[in-house]
Amino acid sequence: MGWSVARACADAHPRDGCSGLRRARDGAATYGFMDMCSSFFRGAALGLPLTLLASSIALAQGGSDGDPQQTTATDKRITSLDAVKVIAATQQGVAPRFPGTLASVPAEQVEATVNAVDVEDAAKYLPSIFIRKRNYGDTQPVLATRTWGVNSSARTLVYIDDIPISALIANNNTIGAPRWGMTSPEAIDHIDMLYGPFSAAYAGNSMGGVMRIVTRIPDKTEVTIKQTEAVQSFDLYGTHGNYSTSQTSLTASGRSGSLGWFFGANAANSFSQPLSMITGSTTPTGTAGTIPALNKLGQVANVYGAGGLLHTRMLDLNGKLVYDITPTWRATYMVGYWSNHGQSHTDTYLTDASGNPTYGKVSGFASNVYQLSAHHLMQALSVKSDTKGDYDASFVVSHYDFIKDHQWSPAGVTSGTEVTTNGRLASYDGTQWSTADATLFWRPQGYGGAHEVSFGAHADQYELANPTRNLASWQDPSTVTTLYAAGSGKTQTQALWVQDAWQLTPAWLLTLGGRYEWWKASDGFNFSGNKAVQQPRETADAFSPKATLQWSVAPDWRLTGSLGRAVRFPTVGELYQLVATGSTYSVPNPDLKPETVRSGELAVEHALDQGLLRLSLFQENTKQALISQTSTLPNVAVPVTYVMNVGELRNRGVELVAQKDNVLVQGLELSGSVTFVDSTILSNDSFVSAAGTTSEGKHAPYVPRWRATAVATYRPNASWAFTLAGRYSGKQYSTLDNTDNTPHVFGAFDSFRVFDVRAHYQINDHLAASFGIDNINNEKYYLYHPFPQRTYVADLKLSL
Repeated sequence: MGWSVARACADAHPRDGCSGLRRARDGAATYGFMDMCSSFFRGAALGLPLTLLASSIALAQGGSDGDPQQTTATDKRITSLDAVKVIAATQQGVAPRFPGTLASVPAEQVEATVNAVDVEDAAKYLPSIFIRKRNYGDTQPVLATRTWGVNSSARTLVYIDDIPISALIANNNTIGAPRWGMTSPEAIDHIDMLYGPFSAAYAGNSMGGVMRIVTRIPDKTEVTIKQTEAVQSFDLYGTHGNYSTSQTSLTASGRSGSLGWFFGANAANSFSQPLSMITGSTTPTGTAGTIPALNKLGQVANVYGAGGLLHTRMLDLNGKLVYDITPTWRATYMVGYWSNHGQSHTDTYLTDASGNPTYGKVSGFASNVYQLSAHHLMQALSVKSDTKGDYDASFVVSHYDFIKDHQWSPAGVTSGTEVTTNGRLASYDGTQWSTADATLFWRPQGYGGAHEVSFGAHADQYELANPTRNLASWQDPSTVTTLYAAGSGKTQTQALWVQDAWQLTPAWLLTLGGRYEWWKASDGFNFSGNKAVQQPRETADAFSPKATLQWSVAPDWRLTGSLGRAVRFPTVGELYQLVATGSTYSVPNPDLKPETVRSGELAVEHALDQGLLRLSLFQENTKQALISQTSTLPNVAVPVTYVMNVGELRNRGVELVAQKDNVLVQGLELSGSVTFVDSTILSNDSFVSAAGTTSEGKHAPYVPRWRATAVATYRPNASWAFTLAGRYSGKQYSTLDNTDNTPHVFGAFDSFRVFDVRAHYQINDHLAASFGIDNINNEKYYLYHPFPQRTYVADLKLSL
């Protein structure tokens, strides 16, 4: 079975299969669905890809489903939407139910069809989803959705069960990525992707969507041992090589009476392709080997060598204890420990007059030579009830701590390939965050009644500590001398919310909700260039109403309209963090305002014979959008990244999703999605350009206009599964004025077409083997960094 696309029926009440659906309406919203829908269909450019996908679905419906002797009565009937089962949650108890569009992938589907090494790989082929993963063991795999692209880590929320693992400390591609390593791939039961900010239970950061990784604990003891090997063949400019990853995973889980448990350990030894290129506008004096090239703006950026060839040794330890206090109350404790040690080196293309390798006194080589060491710890506790009565409750607290997080590098280069003795140490020691949530469920008419009202309270605090200190000896991080730069500060948010799902009639479900939030930023401090600044205290508050109306037109047709307002407050990283990414530096902006989103969706769902079809029209208007862009500034020698409030931008688009089993032949499963987004900057009075360009009317940064995913899996029998999958993304801009038009260069955000294959063989009940190739077509593309080229992956799993 492919991934399922449906309403959030898995969390629904038994009375209709979908009573948990909630939606939200912004009472202040002035745009309407009729105007939105008419504007969607004005563009004939939408027609061709959508028609092609719809035609393929129609062909699949009309084709034979295989040998008639093997076709069951279930195979022949049209699926009822009420009967669509996304994947039932395996955790006892209640959780905030999402009213919007949902896509889900079960663990057994991931194992059979995805070359999965890390947890985030499991979501690889979900509709309109892209996870920016540069290499195996990447510490920065951020989530991009249909309305927001990479560099928007704080515009989605990710949970393991009801525990948040989003790093809302920043909204970037450095420390803003979700903490995926807090669970193991073998612990996953399924992954749900919830689209849009239409539930009052989630903060405004849900504007891009909410991902829930639902885990399981078996009733009987299970032990798994898995060995994964991967080799990437890489060839770019003057760098040629094979880069390997070796990973060993162990898990043990089970239940004894009222106590359930899961423990996982994952050790990986990984070598990455170059993550950056060292460039400049000239040819270093007295050297040969410079490769002529341009940067994304079309300016001269000759290539001197490759950097960020990173060797990491990573260890993930995670555990979960579940205790049934009573038949209706359950307590869960989750812990995750992450350790990472690494060294980065360079590959210079330059030679001196004698033919010896040299850095040519280019300082960019120094910033790509570094070592790192990190130890992080996360703990969470939840207590919740499942009475199936008038009341239920849930309480969740979590804490994440950067126990140690250091990266140290030389301050510069000298002669040949030598670097300076002194250096710098960048640290995140003391960076941490805590969250707390309390939820109460009230069913005025009892379990199975027409109403279910949920109330909730939320609190969080995020604290950033990011000093960079000078080192007397760069290879010895204990030789700290003076402060070189610093960024630190705190943000706090409190919220109250309420939501009511009301079954008006058997065919109509109305969900209303609202969330009020109070936000504060304080203790902001920045130090740079021997100048210290105490940043001002900032406060803000906002109310976000939400509404959804669902109409079950027929057993196999459903129409849902949703409106919601969401407010995302600046992260502490956007306000105060100073970051260096190779030769690119980011500067903080302590005067940022919250961004406000008004979002709407009109979704039509149709159940097919062993499949589903969904068409979603969506629009999102964002005022004071917090946009990060990278550019050059006068009198600054290196590229600079900075965040600014953009007056208003609009994401308007259409998403077509289809899934069908047993297409033409028994065992052939097809699924796919096509998404078009017109992401336009409507106003931006603060934009200033020395070149005289404008940002108004331009495409918003990091959002591709087109995105598509297609997966075909053939299962000739219960033991074998063969998969071919493809992903497409259109070009992305990283500048507000869309002047970065030069593709296939370091720093660009390219269009790409990537195909993957996988063969999975279940040898017996205890042993399984797989072999696959990611990027089998060897697409060479950049998403700022050079991304992985053709990679071979093999794994062997023993289950006891």
